[in-house]
Amino acid sequence: MAELASVKVAKSVPASVKAAVSLVTTEGLGRQRSVSRAALDRAGFTGAVNTSVVLDDGDRATVLVGLGPTSGVCTDSLRRGGAAAARLLARHRRASLVWPEIDGLDPAAACSAIAEGILLGSYSFDEFRSPPSEPRRALTVTLVRDLPNAELRNLRAAVERASVVADAVAFARDLVNTPGGTLTPEVFAERAAERARNAGLEVEVLDEDGIRNEELGGLIAVNKGSIHPPRFVVLRYSPDESLDPTGDTLALVGKGITFDSGGLSIKPADGMIGMKMDMGGAAAVIAAMCALPALGARTAAVSYTPMTDNMIDGDAQRPGDVFTARGGTTVEVLNTDAEGRLVLADALVMACEEEPAGIVDLATLTGACLVALGDRIAGLMANDDGFRDRVAAAAARAGERVWPLPLPADYRRQLDSKVADIANIGGGRYGGTLTAGLFLQEFVAEGVPWAHLDIAGPAYLDQVDGEQGPGATGFGVRTLLSLVENWGGGNPAEDE
Repeated sequence: MAELASVKVAKSVPASVKAAVSLVTTEGLGRQRSVSRAALDRAGFTGAVNTSVVLDDGDRATVLVGLGPTSGVCTDSLRRGGAAAARLLARHRRASLVWPEIDGLDPAAACSAIAEGILLGSYSFDEFRSPPSEPRRALTVTLVRDLPNAELRNLRAAVERASVVADAVAFARDLVNTPGGTLTPEVFAERAAERARNAGLEVEVLDEDGIRNEELGGLIAVNKGSIHPPRFVVLRYSPDESLDPTGDTLALVGKGITFDSGGLSIKPADGMIGMKMDMGGAAAVIAAMCALPALGARTAAVSYTPMTDNMIDGDAQRPGDVFTARGGTTVEVLNTDAEGRLVLADALVMACEEEPAGIVDLATLTGACLVALGDRIAGLMANDDGFRDRVAAAAARAGERVWPLPLPADYRRQLDSKVADIANIGGGRYGGTLTAGLFLQEFVAEGVPWAHLDIAGPAYLDQVDGEQGPGATGFGVRTLLSLVENWGGGNPAEDE
């Protein structure tokens, strides 16, 4: 697994640091004592957002990262500042970091965001690179705040939580960054099970026979074109009684297509590049589940992650084929490249059988969502407005951007089939994200709150954006952890 930086908290700057970082606002630039104003003017540094300057005299480096105007500083901008600092410190081993006090911003929340940024910004996936001539040196950053010991303990607790969250995100990134020819369904399930058992979760892995016994027809249908047998992983987290459990259970569902060729409805060559990331939903769900014990979450959670690749073989499912999903619904497959919803259908039915307080599914589901929202924002659809708002609030707390999209009832007719209960795609070119959501909704039992996150855009980025990318981002891990940690049976406002 990728090695992240480590973050500590102290009252003063340790003598051993070789780089001193300051996150600065535009208004606070003139109060910097570590760098002369003349040096900043020569460097053209104004403290604007996404700007930085490194002044290195060979003995000790001074790094300034701009946050922009004080009025605009929030946890998101501090997280981005921490990530920028981590990348600028790549050749250093020990650094300190200070940041301005922002009115109305909780110090622990600020400290947690900066730590997350540093940790995630230090991520690098080097599994398939030749070893460097000199081993990469681990970075340690000390966050400096001159506070009473009781308040410092709060900051240290915030950093500990940030470390757990960042480690989970890094695990999801590692899974998604691994090529599909390496991370086969069997390997994916093995890695998930090992991580989950080590975390103290209850683990069940269904092999091909188990999948058939459970009548997971969608997973079987998609897997027909593959030489690699499918897997279906179920993880369970039960909070210890000492944590005063809420009594509720949340169900998490993730799409685990380890590589998507499109099947017989084959993608063009360019469309297959990056399709190792089509299991990003399952990776996020598994990583989040494995972090819950370390975070001491008070709400129980269970996850369902179907795993297969979508390939072409002599018996691959054909356009026009019909299969029966778990629960008895028959599905006409008009496009084999709309396969993610088929495996999710089975998982959603199984999740509903748990009678959870709510279900969230994550999937790199539709290119149409990329067209609608770009590659930085996930689409959020739900059958319950209150539950949708709770998921959106969790995402906002976590610093992951989502945007609500509708599930128009009149669009459902586009999924009508001439030979089966439902077709797997709509009849036209437009609204593909919405009809995909409507398809999934068909497999959610009445009365069960459900939300769907289409993460096709933000799951994988071609370039750096704050603490994200390049490559796999682990999008969704932080949102799921925020949702489960803050679940208490109240209204959305109580979660904020």
